Amino acid sequence: MEYFVKIIKKTGVQSLISSIIFAILGIILIIAPETTVKVISYMLGSMFMLVGIYKIISYFSNKGNYDFYNYDMAFGIIAIILGIITIVYSREIGTIFRILIGLWIIYSSIIRFSLSMKLKTLGTNIWSYSLFIAIIMFICGIYTLMTSNIIVMTIGVVILIYAILDIIESIIFLSNMKDI
Repeated sequence: MEYFVKIIKKTGVQSLISSIIFAILGIILIIAPETTVKVISYMLGSMFMLVGIYKIISYFSNKGNYDFYNYDMAFGIIAIILGIITIVYSREIGTIFRILIGLWIIYSSIIRFSLSMKLKTLGTNIWSYSLFIAIIMFICGIYTLMTSNIIVMTIGVVILIYAILDIIESIIFLSNMKDI
């Protein structure tokens, strides 16, 4: 039983940390939405290009050794092309970013829903808070996922709401560990 409590406590702390990171991301998206998307796109594009350059250099440094199985040149060229595309199409990266964030919020809400049902079977009173927060998180995730013309600032607001709800739930959960 003690091991179970340690696992639950560790999961609660990890959830709290990820929620704080999401809150910071939400605040950044609210303050500087377009700049944030561009910076993320440029960082991803630059990383792809650096990996591509590394793979091309690796190809030439290993030339003659294992040439038959050395695909570093192809990987390098593809990575550089992906880097360029990521930088050029930074606006579309915002759409992909929105979809990934929406899916993460929905996933988190489903996990919270499952947890609330488990808490209900334990007979604790906090299951209803957890269920309520899971439902709100699910709605926020669907909104983020389904609204195609959503502006980045609104995504930041939704992420911030999600993070605040998740932080509240984590604190409630961690403070009621004795009851569980």
